[in-house]
Amino acid sequence: MEAMNDDLAALAARIDRTNELLERMLAEVAKTPSTHAIFVDAGYVYAAAGRLVAGTEDRRAFDLDAEGLIEALIDKARTVFADSRLLRVYWYDGARRRIHTAEQEAIAELPDVKVRLGNLNANNQQKGVDSLIRTDLESLARHRAISDAALLGGDEDLVSAVEAAQGYGARVHLWGIEAPEGRNQAEPLLWEVDSQRTLDLDFFKPYVSRRTAVYDSGGTARPTREDVRFVGAQIAARWLAARGRDALLELLPGHPYLPGSVDQDLLVEAEGLLQYSLRGQADLRRSLRDGFWDHLQTQY
Repeated sequence: MEAMNDDLAALAARIDRTNELLERMLAEVAKTPSTHAIFVDAGYVYAAAGRLVAGTEDRRAFDLDAEGLIEALIDKARTVFADSRLLRVYWYDGARRRIHTAEQEAIAELPDVKVRLGNLNANNQQKGVDSLIRTDLESLARHRAISDAALLGGDEDLVSAVEAAQGYGARVHLWGIEAPEGRNQAEPLLWEVDSQRTLDLDFFKPYVSRRTAVYDSGGTARPTREDVRFVGAQIAARWLAARGRDALLELLPGHPYLPGSVDQDLLVEAEGLLQYSLRGQADLRRSLRDGFWDHLQTQY
């Protein structure tokens, strides 16, 4: 009898210890901030945004300001996942023999962005991109690296990626691009995700333009990065004078990203001062933003 009591006491002690460990673990989970990541199928973006804004899916017919678009997506996610932090943006595209193009290299150099490349076949069709998305979504969800995933894509083959992430407890939110007519996302994918959101024409207009340069028809020479950086600082001085210190304090927490409206105004004003189009010029766009931020931070 005494031995039985001792066993029961030991069992009760183990249960109490287990409960204590569970309470500590739940307390730690409660203190851990939520984390989200953005997964972008570039093939879908070029096709759907090109059709919506430029009237064509042919990449050769328009320029996509990928850097500006990525910053706009990060800004959008910041409002959608208000109590969450960004892990990174994953940009999935195709390339011959998986060798980065100059544009893909520029995107890969952006902060908080990871470029993943599938292959391009003889018909310029992406191969292997869906499996890359699945691998990343599943791995991040399995390791509890993300709680939410914003997926910008439309292919039915992504259903398995969504299911894999959800199986490990992550929520997957499908972001789509407005279609001029019909749908550009597979219905099974729409059924599978936790939420849906459509980004409209106004969202993409600043980042897609037909290849008819705005200011270079007169043969204007390409400005240097320092020239563009100086113009960015000039515009920042005007911006601060017009909006004041309160607006600056609202802007600073988002560094190094600018809200889409501010970024677009910066681009348009800089092109006017330089008399040169910065569309599709990732290095110059970056110098412009650096100059803008450099000046603002000296005034803080």
